[in-house]
Amino acid sequence: MIKLYVFKEGVFYVDQDLKDNIMGALEQVVDPELGIDIVNLGLVYDVDMDDAGKTTVTMTLTSMGCPLAGVIVDQVKAALSDIPEVTEVETNIVWTPVWSRDMMSRYAKIALGIQ
Repeated sequence: MIKLYVFKEGVFYVDQDLKDNIMGALEQVVDPELGIDIVNLGLVYDVDMDDAGKTTVTMTLTSMGCPLAGVIVDQVKAALSDIPEVTEVETNIVWTPVWSRDMMSRYAKIALGIQ
């Protein structure tokens, strides 16, 4: 479960509408090798936004040697640039926890023929 914490006026809170907008935008970012979006692949671990609108997406990739990592990071920035509350995007690629097929949504598993 991804939680979008917004820090505003000294308080962290969850803005469900903004979270839905951000996650919807991230669903437009498709892993070029697999043809499935990064949200349904389970690659997005966390999203945080500070009171200035700086949004940090913590995510992983399907493999450490992913040759298209830069493309995916650029697509994340482009996807979030259309959201008015987002003023800046930072993408943190992490390797813990290690991504596995278990993190994929049912949709992604069906699309890839995984049971």
